[in-house]
Amino acid sequence: MDSPHGAAVTAEDFGLKGPRGWAFRGVGIKAGPGSLVAIEGPSGSGRTCLLLALTGRMRPTEGQAEIGGLRLPRQMAAVRRISALGPVPGVSELDPAFTVAEHLRERALLQRRFDGSLRALLRPRAERIAAAQERIDAALDAAGLDPAALPKAEQTPVRDLERLEALRLSIALALIGRPRLLAVDDTDLKLSDAERAQAWELLGSIAGSGTTVLAVCSQAPEDAITVRTDTTAAPADAQDTAAEETTTEEGSADAFAETGRA
Repeated sequence: MDSPHGAAVTAEDFGLKGPRGWAFRGVGIKAGPGSLVAIEGPSGSGRTCLLLALTGRMRPTEGQAEIGGLRLPRQMAAVRRISALGPVPGVSELDPAFTVAEHLRERALLQRRFDGSLRALLRPRAERIAAAQERIDAALDAAGLDPAALPKAEQTPVRDLERLEALRLSIALALIGRPRLLAVDDTDLKLSDAERAQAWELLGSIAGSGTTVLAVCSQAPEDAITVRTDTTAAPADAQDTAAEETTTEEGSADAFAETGRA
C-alpha cells in the first residue's frame, strides 16, 4: 500500500491533568517517521490519554510535543488531520450490529466528505466510487483482512468477528484516510500469544511502509520504541477530559443517510 511519509513524533516533559489528577506526566519521546512506538503500561496508567493527546484529540496540560513538525497543543486540529485512530474504546469503537461492508462504506463516505479536495468532490460519481473502492481495497490489503474469508464475507456483522479480525478491520478503516500517523489502543488485549505476534507483525509492516504507528499495550515487542506511562500518576479516564473529535454529529448523520443506515 502506498503511504505518505510518516510523521516524526517528539515530546518532552509531556503531561495531562484531568479532574482526578495526572493521567500521565513527564513523558519523553523521540521517534522518526515510520517508527513503531509502543506505549506500555498497566491499565489505568494513562496510556489511552497519552495516545489521544499525541493525536491531537486531548489537550495536554504541560510540556511540549511535535507531530510531523506540528506543535501541540497549538496545532491540534492539524495533527488530527494527519493522524487516524484505530480501535479506541469510547472514541472509535466498531458497532457490533453493523457489517464489515457498512463500516467500510461509511468510512469512505466520511473521508470523502471531510477530507476530500474540491476537485475530487466534483469528479463524476462513477470515478468517485472507483476511487473509494481503490482506497478500501488498499487499506484492507495493508491490514491483512480478506473479507471473502469471513463467515458471511463482507456482510459479516462485527459481533461475529474474532478479536484479531476486528482489530484488522479497525486498522483498515483508519488507513482509508492514508494517515501519516496511526494510533491503536489495547493492541494486545484478549489475544493469544500467536495472535499477539500477528498483531505486532501487522503494525510493524504498516510502520515499514512509512506510516508512523503508536500502539498502546501491556507488553511491548523488542523491536519497538517503548514509552512507559507514569504509573505514579493518579488514574484518569479518557472520558474525564474533553476530547476533540474529528467529525461532527451532523456530518456523521449525513454519512449514515448516504449509506442507507440512518
